[in-house]
Amino acid sequence: MIYILLIIFMFTLCFKFQPKSHKSFIQIYYFTLFGLFLFSAFRFGVGCDWIAYQKMFDNAKGIDWLFIQKVRDPLFWTLLRWANNMDLSYPFINIISSAIFFIGVHILARRQPNPLSFLVLMFPILIINMPMSAIRQGAAIGLICIALVAIIDKRPIHFLLWGFLAAGFHTSALAIIALLPFATGRFNYTRFVIAALLACLVLIILFYSGSAERASSVYIGTHREAYGAPYRIGMLTLSALYFLLFVKKKWQQTFPQDYNIVILGVIGMILIVFLVPVSTIISDRYGYYLIPLQAMIFARLPYLRFKSNQWLYCVLPYLGLFITFIIWTQISYHFNTCYIPYDSWIFGLPSTIE
Repeated sequence: MIYILLIIFMFTLCFKFQPKSHKSFIQIYYFTLFGLFLFSAFRFGVGCDWIAYQKMFDNAKGIDWLFIQKVRDPLFWTLLRWANNMDLSYPFINIISSAIFFIGVHILARRQPNPLSFLVLMFPILIINMPMSAIRQGAAIGLICIALVAIIDKRPIHFLLWGFLAAGFHTSALAIIALLPFATGRFNYTRFVIAALLACLVLIILFYSGSAERASSVYIGTHREAYGAPYRIGMLTLSALYFLLFVKKKWQQTFPQDYNIVILGVIGMILIVFLVPVSTIISDRYGYYLIPLQAMIFARLPYLRFKSNQWLYCVLPYLGLFITFIIWTQISYHFNTCYIPYDSWIFGLPSTIE
């Protein structure tokens, strides 16, 4: 299967080039980044949301600016209208959404000592489920990655800009605004109180915009479930506990500049498990926003000094993700229905689409 071969190839690259020179390491990173972009952007008929987004694209032909001003995710609908006006085919939307995702990931990856590992560790769950399926949220996550860099750089205005742009593609990204108090670089209990108040404000905005009401009616107390959510959220929570028990002090000493943002992510990874009983879909949706921070933790383990078994600490994340991915690809009806067979239009669209 192409997915298993791809993950084996990328994980092998990480281990092979890790001790090499920085120059060769960066070259293989760009090779992998561009390859994953092509794999995601030029897929054809792949992804559970392919048909749904194609219908949205077709419906966008008749919309006007008044509709866009009132609808959720206005930037995404603006993109759909623009593509229709340019007489582009629906698959071109995937190129644009994938480009936004991978540009955002790249901006955050550049801040990592090992950008290749950071990128590759997101492939098994985040890349396959977001830019290769849920393209609106995939674009939002790319913009959120840029917002995280703004927090690290202590630039609150830039953080707000990228956060609101992300919400324009997927309303759920508006929750990131609650982190504004920490974008100034200050990290204390007062900031946590302000963040909690901002979170309440975001909920009120979502409620009056209809987003929260719609999510409640569709995802809470209904038969709709994200059956893989408990496993994905469980991995996030285990990652957070692993960080707190074994990595926290070492990270603070080695990477103090982005310690605060990682701690916020760890708190989110622990708290989100309490959303699973309420709605697996909602918890799963917000869990995807935390995966870049999980990848940051995993990718930097080789740069931390452990008293013993250094290699085991470094290998465990890859091994855990690989086993999870193998199980998912072999037993999941969702995966076999949505992602197999993989097809690409990189050498041309079918005449029925053109």
